[in-house]
Amino acid sequence: MLVLDYAKGIVHRFLRNPKWNCGLVLLHNQFSSYSIYVKSRPFLQVPYESASFDLLRSQKQTLLAYDGLFNRRYMSNSTIELRTDDNVVRFAFNNATGNNNVVPTRKEKKWKRAKLSRKAKVNELRFYRLKAKKKMNSPNPEVRIRYKLEKAKRKEEWLIEKLRKYDVPKSPAEPYDPEILTEEEQHYLKRTGEKRKNFVLVGRRGVFGGVVLNLHLHWKKHETVKVICKPCNKPGQVHEYAAELARLSKGIVIDVKPNNSIVLYRGKNYVRPEVMSPIDTLSKDKALEKYRYEQSLEHTSEFIEKLEKELEEYQKYVTRHKQKKDEEAEKNKANPKNKAE
Repeated sequence: MLVLDYAKGIVHRFLRNPKWNCGLVLLHNQFSSYSIYVKSRPFLQVPYESASFDLLRSQKQTLLAYDGLFNRRYMSNSTIELRTDDNVVRFAFNNATGNNNVVPTRKEKKWKRAKLSRKAKVNELRFYRLKAKKKMNSPNPEVRIRYKLEKAKRKEEWLIEKLRKYDVPKSPAEPYDPEILTEEEQHYLKRTGEKRKNFVLVGRRGVFGGVVLNLHLHWKKHETVKVICKPCNKPGQVHEYAAELARLSKGIVIDVKPNNSIVLYRGKNYVRPEVMSPIDTLSKDKALEKYRYEQSLEHTSEFIEKLEKELEEYQKYVTRHKQKKDEEAEKNKANPKNKAE
């Protein structure tokens, strides 16, 4: 009992410390083996020896209920736990257990990592380069292939993320009357489109705003336009370009030739739009950037397939070599027995 009274006296002295001259004892919970004292300190100068301090301490419940004067935003809280287990006094700060009514303490600040100096960055890069060099110069071919494969897959993921930025959402199609052409009209327009020299070139950038603008400029004086697609190496790419141009320009596809050329007709009731390059198309520079990323992605995917085949072949070679070794070992074990017989 003497030890307990002495410990309680220490706690009371700590709570009445002049350094904490604006403190208020709001909660005091006693249990069978320990006591919990919660001290809440608003940023108000209240002298600890004044009558106002005693008055506020007596009215602890009203202080907690009245949120206008002592808002939790402007409170600094601390918790003291006094344990007397097996006649041993233990103190714990900001670690109250078994009580849900205790005022929550402030969370500790998470310290951000300090910025590295230029020398530290150089050393870090050098470390990664040496690590990569060790893998590249490894005597084990599987380590080399796996390192190249991981690097290529990382590059592929990065390229896919880059290409997502260039995906333009398609605007809803405007209602227009599709014109029905007879076979004679189609034949006439096809011949005129082949004979005339006016054309629009679709290059490596693909279909972008400038191509549609050129179509409308040609349709100012001509009914038909020939669209020439130069790098159409993929199968079906010309038909994709034709459908995209017809959607963006509201024209009619007359013919798609095997030499990667398209004949487009403007229509009988053609009206030149105010904005000739649609909004849902890329600019010239953005289209070129997209093409470069697509080319890089295509090459990396081919390289990944090649590395995967190499890895499979190497693993097959290793299994074959192990089988041969096992067979030779079994034969060597069997030979001395035969000789002895």
